Amino acid sequence: MSEDSIPHRKVLYGRRLGRPLRKQRLEVMETLLPKMKLTVPAEGDRLDPASLFDTPKRDLWFEVGFGGGEHLAWQSERNPDIGFIGCEPFINGVSSLLKHVAEAGQTNIRVVPDDARPILDALPDASVGRAFVLFPDPWPKARHAFRRFIGPVNLPRLARVLKDGAELRIASDDPQLQRWMLEHTWRYPDFEWTARTAEDWRIRPEDWPQTRYEKKALDAGRVPMFLRFIRKSRAT
Repeated sequence: MSEDSIPHRKVLYGRRLGRPLRKQRLEVMETLLPKMKLTVPAEGDRLDPASLFDTPKRDLWFEVGFGGGEHLAWQSERNPDIGFIGCEPFINGVSSLLKHVAEAGQTNIRVVPDDARPILDALPDASVGRAFVLFPDPWPKARHAFRRFIGPVNLPRLARVLKDGAELRIASDDPQLQRWMLEHTWRYPDFEWTARTAEDWRIRPEDWPQTRYEKKALDAGRVPMFLRFIRKSRAT
């Protein structure tokens, strides 16, 4: 049994801090993060999405591991009537998102500078209209495969919180992880792959901005894959 499958035990892998933050990044962490931070509720308690934002939102979107925050900031700025929850344990990434927010002034984001799983577990059933897992750590070694976020441990979490017809967007430039994510999500009974032609997974949709990780992959000659899945109706 992997550590991730042990009930009530949350194990977080990966870095928490990279290079020391510069003065401007430290300032936004001190001023903005307390206003935007979403506190993980006690185990067993549920979050009320309607209470997370100052004004009512027509939907809730969720990003797991937002990296430098470019995608989350872009989406939230263009969808002010939607509430966003973004989770990222890497503090340098959190400070990058906060810098974007400080420049654009979004108020529809709640930040979790930590593991996404406890927040997913605290959300009500069918409460999320779209979820993003973009360019996650591929964990290439076979013995670390269970650490990959998209897989048998976390797909049930995502399926539970996503509304019927909600979209799950995942992306990677790592061929091994691409195969892994596609196989596990395609085989999971609650999701349906939307691709009908090769262009559907080779070309990024217009409402899906480029991130630094995609640019880095393209500069290195790697080919990203953009996968979109729909949460099937619970009635069927």
